Amino acid sequence: MATVTANPPRLGLPGLLKNATVRKLLLLAVAAAVLVPLADARWSSGSWPAALTVDLSGPLARTSDWIIDNRDSHPLFLYFFGHVSNVVVIAVRAVYLTLLAVGWAGVTALGALVAWRVAGVRLALGTAVAFLACGLLGMWVPTMQTLALMVVAVLASIVVGALLGLAAGLSDRMDRALRPVLDTMQVLPAFAYLLPVVLVFGIGVPAAVLATVVYAAPPMARLTSLGLRGADKEVLEAVESLGATARQRLLTARIPLARRELLLGVNQTIMMALSMAVIAAVIGAGGLGDRVYQALASVDVGAALAAGIPIVLLAVVLDRVTGAAGEKLGAEPEAHSGRGWLYALAGVVAVAAAGRLAGRLDWPDAWVVGIAEPVNRAVDWMTAHLYSGVPVVGGTADWAGHFTTWVLDPVRDGLQALPWWAVLLVVAALAWVIGTWRTALTAVLAMAAIGALGVWKPSLDTLSQVLAAVAVTLVAGFAVGIAAARSDRLERALRPVLDVFQTMPQFVYLIPVVALFGVGRAPAVAAAIVYALPAVVRITTQGLRQVDPAALEASGSLGATSWQQLRQVQLPLARPALLLAVNQGLVLVLAVVVIGGLVGGGALGYDVVFGLAQGDLATGLVAGAAIVCLGLMLDRVTQPTERRARKGA
Repeated sequence: MATVTANPPRLGLPGLLKNATVRKLLLLAVAAAVLVPLADARWSSGSWPAALTVDLSGPLARTSDWIIDNRDSHPLFLYFFGHVSNVVVIAVRAVYLTLLAVGWAGVTALGALVAWRVAGVRLALGTAVAFLACGLLGMWVPTMQTLALMVVAVLASIVVGALLGLAAGLSDRMDRALRPVLDTMQVLPAFAYLLPVVLVFGIGVPAAVLATVVYAAPPMARLTSLGLRGADKEVLEAVESLGATARQRLLTARIPLARRELLLGVNQTIMMALSMAVIAAVIGAGGLGDRVYQALASVDVGAALAAGIPIVLLAVVLDRVTGAAGEKLGAEPEAHSGRGWLYALAGVVAVAAAGRLAGRLDWPDAWVVGIAEPVNRAVDWMTAHLYSGVPVVGGTADWAGHFTTWVLDPVRDGLQALPWWAVLLVVAALAWVIGTWRTALTAVLAMAAIGALGVWKPSLDTLSQVLAAVAVTLVAGFAVGIAAARSDRLERALRPVLDVFQTMPQFVYLIPVVALFGVGRAPAVAAAIVYALPAVVRITTQGLRQVDPAALEASGSLGATSWQQLRQVQLPLARPALLLAVNQGLVLVLAVVVIGGLVGGGALGYDVVFGLAQGDLATGLVAGAAIVCLGLMLDRVTQPTERRARKGA
């Protein structure tokens, strides 16, 4: 009996047209065939046409001058912004003076006892060591300044975020109105928040606190809304059946059921507030961030590290304590827990009183351990021995130079050499293929707004740094994430490292790269890679581990090797998580590349820093608006919509 071999069906044009991606690209090609010749005939130059540029320097300069001239006389400033500024200054000063009055021993005891009641003895000892380390490094007073600003900013962020989240959680209309605003705010780099508040409040603590509130409130709002909307419907129906009013249902059912989300929102708000409070040193926040900023400006790595270590310790302690409080929710309350808190408070009062009676409120100068000089000597040794001339591998300066010459320069020159309409077409294609026509339109309009602002080339320079950093981040992050997903031992070893790296504020990452690579675009990219890598690794590992075990068992029973299972089963099924890793990598990289303007990154980051430092708000605001548009565009071209996910590839 002859064996008949069936030929595979050929995929003709009708079959291709059934593919959504092919249809989108064909429609885009038709539109390009019509519009590109018209654009090229009207604006033959490859760079963004001057005729399509809007000069905002004049209006912004006039607006800035009007605000500065009327700060002391206009009713809006006298009776609203002035009062807000005064309240912020009074609140921060009150908290700061209270911390100083309690003394270093009292503050250390308070932190340790709170950690003990929330998370146990181990975290209490770690908290005490962290505070003592701040004093030993000679950073006690700057730490208290940062902590005072943090207390006020976090409380304000929690109140504002909780009120917005409450409104969104109880009203569908408010939820629809707030969602795009919160989405946009969460992808904006921290630097973008500085200039608008400086324009209104000037350089100083009020601007720093309010910028921190604007940056840190969205996570609280989003998680509050999520918790209220995710409350168990059966419980709510049971409460309603008992005749409870809407207010009673909110207070007795919805809010208690959303406790975990609320505390997670508090945790995220604290971490984002700390990150922003450090960055806000650029606009006069003072504290630890100011010490880092001043040290980086003079390339004093030792002084920067001495201030950077307390920032990291503060971030880790705050993250661990609030995280432990969240895990403790829902557990059985301990017997005599109220009495335990009373004893803890009495202990803090006793320690603070003993410190005051002994005249030891301030950290003793004799107990300060100076690390700036040894660190700077180590940096000098690295400069002499590791920067260049290392056999075989070369030095860190050689690596930075090669990366700039072989990667950053070609990518930047290639982007800037592309015709402006080609850039818009590429953005439209990427956003439409992965999303809908609305996301594509948003991305194209954001990119066109950059050109209209007159910062096309600096924006492409920043984009080139982002793309180079993201490429390295994704290659390294996917490799480590895949390895961690396939090895429990590696995943356990990486977990504490990733936890620490994800709690460190963005500013701190600039210190080691300046020590290793000096200043320039390559160090800014290196800092962005290190900052974004933990998130990519974690999302990749989690996505691969959540693949249905039944699919892996089925492929294994068919004789698939481990590599085939990864390539043909795990990676395709984990595609949403991998796309999320790409999206988060882009957003995080952009945030640090912009801050890299402080260490010679140039482009938009430099314009923002220049505008802040020189009081040239027109230059800074235009660059800040371009950063916003760039972040919005990058988010849209890497974020698949729900509609796209339902349709499939």
